Amino acid sequence: MEQKELQLLVEKISVELFGIPFKHKASFNPRLRSTGGRYLLGTHNIEINKKYLEQLGEKELVGIIKHELCHYHLHLEGKGYQHRDQEFKMLLKKVGAPRFCTQLPERKVKRSAKKILLYQCAKCKLSYKRKRSIDTSRYVCGSCRGKLTKMKEIILE
Repeated sequence: MEQKELQLLVEKISVELFGIPFKHKASFNPRLRSTGGRYLLGTHNIEINKKYLEQLGEKELVGIIKHELCHYHLHLEGKGYQHRDQEFKMLLKKVGAPRFCTQLPERKVKRSAKKILLYQCAKCKLSYKRKRSIDTSRYVCGSCRGKLTKMKEIILE
């Protein structure tokens, strides 16, 4: 599918489901990574992630277009166009648009091994357990203001 075909599809869906023509630009944006599409408030254009068409098919693409058109039409009418707004949720239901798009199969969830870092105050020997590392040159003990030293790093699988 090319840009022109996408433009025609968005215009067709807009007239058929919303009864209002889409008068702005619809395009594929190759820079979109974690979302199926987006509606731009400033220009009123719609950008679509082409990977959703390639990997999940035209049905998913049509759902994304419906979703973005809900943002578009509600914003132009001055109504609640954000995900949390009741008007938006009702319009999604009315036109059969998904609230969120399906996650791409290629997108891998980054799971790192969990770790626990143990720090100890050099002055009062108070121990600290942390998930994130502490810059020991900047931070000091909370009870005596003594220097912190990293004791152990425990990696949990």
